[in-house]
Amino acid sequence: MLARTIIGVLLIVAAFAIAGNRLWYLYRLAMTGQAVGPDRTADHAAAARSVVREVFGQARLLQWTVPGVAHFLTFWGFLLLLPTVIEGFGAIFDQDFHIPLIGTQPWLGFIEDLAVVGVLIGIVTFAIIRLVSSPKREGRRSRFFGSHLSTAWLVLFMITMVLVSLLLYRGAQYNLGVFPFMDGGAFASEWVAGLLEPLGEQTNEVLEHVFVLLAVGVLLGFLIIVVYSKHLHIFTSEPNVAFKRQPIALGALEPIRIGGKDVDFENIDELDEDAALGVGKVEDFTWKGMLDFMACTECGRCQSQCPAWNTDKPLSPKLLIMGLRDHAFAKGPYLLAGSDEKREALTDEQKAEAQRPLVGTNENGYAHHGDGAVGGVIDPDVLWSCTTCGACVQQCPVDIEHVDHILGMRRYQVLIESEFPSEAGVMLRNLEHAGDPWGSGGASRTSWMKDLPFDVRVLGDDGSQRIPDDVEYLFWVGCAGAVDDKAKRTTKAVATLLHEAGVSFMVLGDGETCTGDPARRLGNEFLFQMLGQQNVEVLNEAGARKIVATCAHCFNTLANEYPQLGGHYQVVHHTQLLSELVSAGRLTPVTALDSTITYHDPCYLGRHNRVFTPPREILGALPGTEFKEMPRNAERSFCCGAGGARMWMEENLGTRVNENRSAEALELEPDVVAAACPFCIVMLSDGTTSINEKRNGSARPVEVTDISELLLRSIQTQPTTP
Repeated sequence: MLARTIIGVLLIVAAFAIAGNRLWYLYRLAMTGQAVGPDRTADHAAAARSVVREVFGQARLLQWTVPGVAHFLTFWGFLLLLPTVIEGFGAIFDQDFHIPLIGTQPWLGFIEDLAVVGVLIGIVTFAIIRLVSSPKREGRRSRFFGSHLSTAWLVLFMITMVLVSLLLYRGAQYNLGVFPFMDGGAFASEWVAGLLEPLGEQTNEVLEHVFVLLAVGVLLGFLIIVVYSKHLHIFTSEPNVAFKRQPIALGALEPIRIGGKDVDFENIDELDEDAALGVGKVEDFTWKGMLDFMACTECGRCQSQCPAWNTDKPLSPKLLIMGLRDHAFAKGPYLLAGSDEKREALTDEQKAEAQRPLVGTNENGYAHHGDGAVGGVIDPDVLWSCTTCGACVQQCPVDIEHVDHILGMRRYQVLIESEFPSEAGVMLRNLEHAGDPWGSGGASRTSWMKDLPFDVRVLGDDGSQRIPDDVEYLFWVGCAGAVDDKAKRTTKAVATLLHEAGVSFMVLGDGETCTGDPARRLGNEFLFQMLGQQNVEVLNEAGARKIVATCAHCFNTLANEYPQLGGHYQVVHHTQLLSELVSAGRLTPVTALDSTITYHDPCYLGRHNRVFTPPREILGALPGTEFKEMPRNAERSFCCGAGGARMWMEENLGTRVNENRSAEALELEPDVVAAACPFCIVMLSDGTTSINEKRNGSARPVEVTDISELLLRSIQTQPTTP
């Protein structure tokens, strides 16, 4: 027994020293990141709710039924097995050890053994999933493509060994009469005891000594493997969920911060010349960003849902995070050296890693991770392939904020390096000089009104710069709604519907300019700030209170990002308002449309702002229609390809995102593909046209239009034939 105690103590001291040293190193490395804004730590109640829902409730993981249930069993199994850890460590010092008060209760033994069975089921399920979805079988289609699979198999083996050694020593204890649950409950342990009993008391005595030490040793070995592998997420996922942007890490993009404080772009000349606007080095990420890298489980859920990766582009959100994590770890000795003298003493490989550009062409075109990496950490094609759709963030079980990190790097490339796709330069110049991406200018802002049979009130036409009290909504037309021909039809339809419902509204006319969303998503934060501050000033002076917008990007910017600039308004999307009007009986669809309809969820309306139901409520109210849902819908809707300023960039890599989505819609053989964002309508119109051309005109004709146009057709009675 003395030898057992000595060996056990040595194992415990050695393992905790190794693991503790690693955790201290990782903490110091994370703290080389920049400070976060006060919003990250302000809402303790929201953080607690997120942890309860996503960590203990496993809400994100349960979206994937089979692997979700397996992880749920494994997670809760390990929590319920914590008493066995106490029992195992106690048994090193006292063979007859049990937890005080409850340590011999049959119900505790039952729960412990039930947890063992649950974890074993989870482990077997994981093994089958990894075999079935192996990159060797599925190539890029496997969500495990690029993951560290050898480490994953090692961890599955170690977990299995923890459970097997646990059952073996508990079975031997039962046969020796020193088992805490001699009165029953521990059904699995008793079953193993039955297998060991024929070996005799002396053998069981030896087995009890051996497997107690083995159980403790394997558990401690597992601890060391965890802190040196991707399974570090066992410790980092909880704080990562707690410190995410609440309630979801989508919607508003955070402002550029230095030292945790928002950069004042009106006085940008006062900044230190070395100040980083965006992320140019790994240490320019915040400590929350560093925590993101350490929390990645390499599960590939983000990768499997990414529109760029699914259309054969080099961007994988998973590989991007892995590349940043591995670079941060490799640069760690340099960042933590503390002095030039200590940095000079580093190896040539460590110095070379410290000098690698964060964004730059690399040898394989992907976000490059691992030993022997050459070139930039993140290839430019990776950075500019992102549509900012948010599918990666929505799917991530540990709330990694991939989009924020991509846009942080874009900001540095645009503002500091002046490196971005050349075709986007035309859009930026148009925004700067004309106030819209097309370069049409303020004179075009009211052209959509010309053929309407009623007058639209425009702010300033009567000489007043304040919105009258009798105006309920300011109608934010948006650049597309004023300039693009397809979007103009939506603008007219919404205006007509509001007029028919008796909703008083007004527009800004040439006082409206682009919200700045394309500039911000491209990375030109300076231009966004200029446009945003101009709009906020106009809106505040006009006394805007309630705003309705037809563009999902305008809606998101007005509702979520303008508060950063002092603009606080009640903003609704037109589908939300129209759904309310239909529900209240102020708009009544009566004309049968005799159409089969499918609906595409805009990313910035759906995932980013959780508006899924109102558009479907409107479509469900249209008589004479059959609604067919696309396989990828709502939270898992596939992007149209226009977000992240991709609307104004060429798509030269892989296949086109809009064609991928359009093909999915056409598989349902609809008459109409409905959407609720002008960008989506343009992209899906182009996609369906392109597919039809490739099929030599044999594809079924399909109309792509906004929901408001369908509603308008249904509430207007058809003219009577004379």
